[in-house]
Amino acid sequence: MDQLAADLEGVPEETRPRFRKVVERGALNIKNGMRADASGHRKFIHFPRSISYDMTGDLEAEIGPDKALIQGALGNLLYFGTSRTAGVLDINGPLNREVPRMMDAIADVAEDIL
Repeated sequence: MDQLAADLEGVPEETRPRFRKVVERGALNIKNGMRADASGHRKFIHFPRSISYDMTGDLEAEIGPDKALIQGALGNLLYFGTSRTAGVLDINGPLNREVPRMMDAIADVAEDIL
């Protein structure tokens, strides 16, 4: 994903909106995947609603729990655990599931442009 992000930095300005749609759709899918993975736990029932995404640039997004929202501050504990307990959620799972779809969508946009 890091290589993909680096490659997208060289995208010409006039084609950026098409690639931005792909990145934004991928961010939404990852957010929804993280919410689905976090759902159904009786002790942190509000946590899934704290997961959101923000576009932080033309072609980049930040995805994860918002600490300002109810139970959002539990994100560090749930994903990374503590010195005594392991995390109970996989922070990379939704990303890993979305990467192949994003790569295909980016390839489709690039093919249309060429």
